[in-house]
Formats: sequence, C-alpha cells, structure tokens
Amino acid sequence: MKLFQIKLTAIILMLLSVTSTLYAQNIGKITGIVKEPQTHEVISFATIALTNQNTKANVKGTQTDLNGNFVLDNLPAGTFTLRLSFVGYDPVVKENIVLDPSKGILNLGEIPMNAAKSKVLNEVTVTAKKATLQNSTGKKVFSVNQSLVSQGGTAADLLQNVPTLQIDVNGNVSLRGSTGVKVLIDGKPSLIAGGDVTQILQSIPASSIETVEVIANPSAKYDAEGQGIINIVLKKNSKPGFNGSVALAAGTRKNYSGSANLSYQTNKVNLYGNYSLRDGNTYSNGFQYLTFLKPTDATVFSNQLFPSTTSNKIQNLKTGIDYSLSPKSILSVSGSLNLRNTHRDELLDLDYLDANKVPIQSSRQNNTTNNNGKSYELDLDYSQHFKKPKEELTFNFAYSHGTSRNLQVYQSHSNIINERGPDPDPLESDIWNNSTNYNIQADYILPVGKTGQISAGYRSQISLGNNNQNAYNLGSAGAEPIYSFTNLFGSNKQVHAIYLNYQNQVKNFSYEVGLRGEDTHLNATYQGYDANNSLYSTPISVPSKGLYPSVFLTQKLQNNQQLQFSFINRVTRPTPRELNPSTDFSDPTNYETGNPHLIPESINSLELGYNKIWQNISFTSSLYYSRLNNVIKHIESDPVDGLIITTAQNLKHSTTTGLELIGHFDLIKAWDFTANANIFERKNDAAPQYGIAANSGLSWNANITNNVSLVKNLSVQIRADYRAADIIVQDRNRPAFGLDAGARYDFPGNKASLSFNSIDIFNSRKWAFLRRSDDLLLDFERRTISSRGTFTFTYRFGKSGINSKPPKKKEDRPDKRIDDAS
Repeated sequence: MKLFQIKLTAIILMLLSVTSTLYAQNIGKITGIVKEPQTHEVISFATIALTNQNTKANVKGTQTDLNGNFVLDNLPAGTFTLRLSFVGYDPVVKENIVLDPSKGILNLGEIPMNAAKSKVLNEVTVTAKKATLQNSTGKKVFSVNQSLVSQGGTAADLLQNVPTLQIDVNGNVSLRGSTGVKVLIDGKPSLIAGGDVTQILQSIPASSIETVEVIANPSAKYDAEGQGIINIVLKKNSKPGFNGSVALAAGTRKNYSGSANLSYQTNKVNLYGNYSLRDGNTYSNGFQYLTFLKPTDATVFSNQLFPSTTSNKIQNLKTGIDYSLSPKSILSVSGSLNLRNTHRDELLDLDYLDANKVPIQSSRQNNTTNNNGKSYELDLDYSQHFKKPKEELTFNFAYSHGTSRNLQVYQSHSNIINERGPDPDPLESDIWNNSTNYNIQADYILPVGKTGQISAGYRSQISLGNNNQNAYNLGSAGAEPIYSFTNLFGSNKQVHAIYLNYQNQVKNFSYEVGLRGEDTHLNATYQGYDANNSLYSTPISVPSKGLYPSVFLTQKLQNNQQLQFSFINRVTRPTPRELNPSTDFSDPTNYETGNPHLIPESINSLELGYNKIWQNISFTSSLYYSRLNNVIKHIESDPVDGLIITTAQNLKHSTTTGLELIGHFDLIKAWDFTANANIFERKNDAAPQYGIAANSGLSWNANITNNVSLVKNLSVQIRADYRAADIIVQDRNRPAFGLDAGARYDFPGNKASLSFNSIDIFNSRKWAFLRRSDDLLLDFERRTISSRGTFTFTYRFGKSGINSKPPKKKEDRPDKRIDDAS
C-alpha cells in the first residue's frame, strides 16, 4: 500500500510545518549544565527559575535532566536573574543575564553547586513524580513506579501499562506489532524457568520494578539480537541511612503476595536486600475448532475445549553491596535467587464430528503438570571514573545457573458413539532443563573535545544448556519407554562481540555512528531413537558472523522541538527450543517440534521521529519501516489422520511500515493522562511450499492511562487498551479490548498506603485468531485471568542518616548501555 506510506509521510510533514511556526516571536534560549565543583558529578533534577530582573516577574522554569543539562527556550529579549536550587545544596543566583535577539542562544556552560555544610535537613521528605517518559537516542524510558493498576501484580501486568507494548493472555510481549523482541532483566537475559519470557514476567513482582526501557532501534552498543529490546530495571535502594518497606497483597481467587525491602547506606557502603513471595491461582479457558477442508475419512470437524487451573508459588531474593574504593571507583557484588513451584490441572474435551456435525467420537484428557525450578545469579561490577569528566571504565562478570523439571501426565478417556471403548494407557512426559550462563564485558567511554565521545567495548556471552525428555506409557505392566518421544538435547551458544561508537554535536545537530561485530556459534547435539529403538546422534550447528552498523541523527529545533533519524541492522537467531527436534505431544491434535535446519533472520530498520514539549504537554511521534529476511514463523502442516505438526520454518520476507504517537498531557493539577496509538501495515511474502499466499493488512492499537487526584492523599488510575485485527502469515488475529482501574490512599505522614486495583474488569482480553491453509481451518481462542481484584497495604520505615552521603553512582547517561548490568 504505497498510498498508506505516502499518507504517513504527509502526516509527519504536516506536524513539522505546524509546530515549527509556534511561538516564533520568542527565539531566545539559555542553556547550561549543573555540577558539583569537587567531583564534577552532574546534579539531576535541580530546579531552575528565570525572572525578569526589572519587573521581578517569573518568565520560565524547568529542571535539569539526568545529565545535569537544562534548556530554557522561547525567551524574549531582556535582562534576567537565574536561580538554581536543590535539596542539600546551597542555592545559586546569577544576575545580569542579558539576552540579545541577534544572538538568540546563551550558553552559561558549567554552573557549580556546592553541598550545603551549615544547614542540616532533619526528617524532611521530598516527594516528586518522575517524568512518565524520557527520550534519549534510540531509547524511551518509562517510569512505572506510579502504576496503580499493577499493584500486587506481576511484571506482565505492569508491562500492560507501558505505551508501545502489548501483552496477550499467554504472556507474549510485542512491540509495534512485532513479537521478536528481546526481554532483559537489569540488562541481561534471565534464566528463570529456563529463560521462558512468559514465565519470567509472571515470576517478577510489579512492585520490584523501577523503570522499563523500550529500545525499538538499538544502537551498535547493544547486543545485535532481536527486533528491539525491552529492559526491565529493578529497584535498588539508595536512601542514606537505614530504610525499608513491607507490602502485603490479597486478591480474589486465593491470590496472595508479600515483599520486604531493606537498605543501609553510608558514605562508603550501600547494603541492600529484597525478598518477595507470590502464591496464587490463574484460571484459563478457551476453544480450538478445526475444520478439515480435505477430509480423508468421515471426520470433518474437531472441537476442543481446554479449561485449566494453575497454582504458582514463586519466591525472589536479591541482595548486594556497593563499596566506594575511592571517590571515583565503585565495586559492587550482588546475588539473586528465584524459586518456582507450579501445579496445573487441565481438562481437554475433544469431539469429532461428521460433515453434518453429527458426533462420531469424543474423548476427555486430563493433563496434570508439576513444574519445579530454581535459578540464581552472581554479579561482580566495577566502575572507574577519571579526572576527565565523563571518562569511565566499567567491567562486569556475571554467572547464572538454573534447573527445572516439568512432569506431565496425560490420562485419556475415549468414547465412540453408542460404544464405550477401553481407555488408552496414561502417558507421561518428564522433561529436565539445565542452563548455565556466563557474561564477561568491559566498556570504555572517552570524551573528545567539548561535545564528542568515543565508546568501545567487548562482550562474551556463553550459554550452556541441556534439555532431556523422557516419555513413558503408564500401563498395567509399569512404565514403558516411548522411544519415539524420548531424546536428549545439549547446546552451547557463544556470542563474542566488539563495538566502536562515536558521537558528537555541531550546534543543534548531533550524530552518532557505530559498528558492532559479532561472532556467534550455536552448536548442539540431538540424541534420539530410530524405528528399531536404537540410539542415534545428530549434530546441529548454526554459525552466525556479522557486522551491524547503526546511525542516529538528531536536529534540535526552536521551541523544544526535535527531529531524529535512525538506521540499524540487526539479527534474530533461532533459539535452542526452535532447533530441538523433540516433540511436545501435550495436545493430542497438534504436536509441536523443532527444526534443526533454521537459519537466522536479518533485520533492517529505518525510523524518523519528531518530539515536541510544551509547558504541560509532551508529544513523541515515529514513522518507522523494517524489513525481515529469512523470517522465522511457526507453520502448521497438513493434517494426517487428524494430527497436525507445528514446526518453525524460514520464510522469505516480511515488511512493516507504521506510525507511532505518544502524548503526555498534564493540563490541570488533579488530572493527567498518557495516550499512545500505533498504526502499521504488514506485508508477508508467499510461501507456496506451505500453502501460504502473499498477504498484507493494516492494523492498529491504542491505550490511554488516566491519573486522577481529586481528594488529598487519594489517587485513582484508569487504563484502557485496544488491539485491532491483524494478519501474521497464516493467522488473522481478532481484536481485543481491556479496562483496568486502581486507587491508592496515602495515610498522613506518608509512612503507609492502601491500594486496590481491578484487572480486565469486563473479562474482555483474549488471544484469538483464525488460521487457514489449503487443507485446514483453525479457530482458536484463549482467555486467562488470575486475580480480578487486589488489596495491597504498604508500610515504609527508617530514618536517613543526617551526615551520611551516598556513594557516587555511575553517570546515568542517556547513551549508557543497559546491558552492562550496572
């Protein structure tokens, strides 16, 4: 649809032409950076106020950003007084600041702020909301600590509240309509539940998350894998002195959770620890209706229902210590532990019907699953700052190990119409997973000139895994091995990478160019049994070497406007599960197996962004395009004797073109809201070997989060989201809608709070699609819900030390790597 792309471009150009003329009468601008004079550390969130020196009238105000920079623009000519203030520091006043209309921009350079010595603040609590959205090069940072609708919930519940992201009822994460994103925890892959993203998001409590970083177009400094990156940053206690908090939550359907956080910080040491426990149930129901378009026997329809109940008990523990070896060097050691126990009961009702929908045969299968797993991680971090501001060397070593056992028993009861046949023997699947990860990396940042910066780094990731499946027929004679489903799979994946990146700024134009080189090997061995029950071995190898460039261009315009352009090249490699030929036979009508012949996807992405900030409104827009080659998709085979085999395959090409809009509106004191809309067109090439014709479709999704505070100490949040119909290869996804609401009351003194939330109030969120091939029509739907309503009580305690001063943190720069685990 070339017309669609032309319309999108026209919209962007229209937005630029309209906004560029706003406030054209005031062209003055004052810029600067605020730092501590002794350590040259930047001071974030300092308050800046500009007044007319003659009339004493307030002209404009702002805050410094995370890098200590501030910008006051759209200013008239005149003489002004600038005042800077921040808690714990002596205020700074600069008078006789003259703005000349002929020059326009006045750069005040570095402004020192000294820590207050004579004044001591005793038991003063300063609270402020973080900016909901912060934009930096190629990255959007969403502050989620004010999310009321996810209180007492999981990371999956919280991600529903992040603009640009969608989470379906199965826990699958998508970004701009793409599910090929990489999810990281504190910048690294997690081994919780063997690295399964769905289980990871269900295992992390929402209360432990500080921010969510969404990187649709990662630069060369980031790992080259995935169509984008979602990094979940966990909270890390940082208040001076001894502090802590406890939270208890109780929800419907017997869902309970609790958490505790403790920290003790002096000027040399920061010691912290967090623990959380979640014990609850998740209910799911759905259907799968099959129509055989070319039946080989009397069966034309197959209808399946599958209600289930899952009980989860999840524990998380994290502890660590930061020690200041010197004013410019920090050594950090941390460890985390995750324990998970899951029990699931699923009932599969299956009916076979003839062409007239008259029942031929029915069966009922009881699936019982017990999954027990644990994982732990150890991290060693070191950072060294130098005399030169922003020059920094960081090092990380991480070791993680995880094990899990998934034991499933399938008991079937079969009936032929007017005849009760013997029940088949129960089947058992016993799967053991064992994973070990190593991460070694070093990064160096060197400032060049006044605004330039060179960054370079090295990283090695080694992932070792074993996935062994034993299958048994539980007959009267005891457990007999089913050799066709019994196998061993061991994998060794290594990624060795180096990168070089350079960025600089010329007046209001900045640029960043980078190149990343990766040498990747995924070697595996599959051992199975042939028709004679003899063990055989098959080696699997997926080498992948490549250079991955990235380019980012940014033009700052007048009146807080900004244009951004980016180009990146990335890759998506097949996972060990997608390569493993082992068969999942839990669904009696649809087996799933891996494909050892898969090759990596290649990704090319372009994006043009426009940002504008008014006094109470921030607006972000992006026009994007991506092309995927060797697309990895899960394809269903033609049915044989009523059985379908689903296998990952490489298809040719897929392109996505779209427009994303995000706006935050803070119009009145008692109400603010964030709205997001994303409209995109996806085109898929034909795959005649699988009976798939070329197709394309237009889709969109939108969400809005409202924050209301009409009564003192009482906050209310209402969130709604909608996902329109979409086409992905064989599937036509149906639309879905959801509504969440939450409220919180803060008791006087802000020591305690009580909150209530309700998730998916109308039970309308679902995962539903229609899949069609030459031989088969599949109609599928699933709905999942845990707690419909949850009460959470939180109590905070502790007293910050009067004379204590926290150890210096690493500089939190917009271009800082998230995958450095710092």
